[in-house]
Amino acid sequence: MATTESSQIWIQIAGLKPFELKLKDKTEEKAYRKAEKMLNDAWGKYANRFKNQRNSVEIMAMVAFKFAWIVVETNAKADAVASFLKEFERQLDEIVVKI
Repeated sequence: MATTESSQIWIQIAGLKPFELKLKDKTEEKAYRKAEKMLNDAWGKYANRFKNQRNSVEIMAMVAFKFAWIVVETNAKADAVASFLKEFERQLDEIVVKI
């Protein structure tokens, strides 16, 4: 059962000073830690790839764009699935009415 008491965790991105996040529910921590790891992994790949070519702000901009692109792609796929399901439901309703 999920706890309702608020707690906090500390997140560190790209070797910067850690910042605090308040959790609504302790079960959120796993997702936050996964996001922290994903971001730091992407940061590390871009930092290694563009070492001595780009500064840290430029690298973080690339990482931010990558994650924004993932959100755009995910939303487009979700919209396509929702559209498909709506049409499927419409066709299913037609079949049921005929029976």
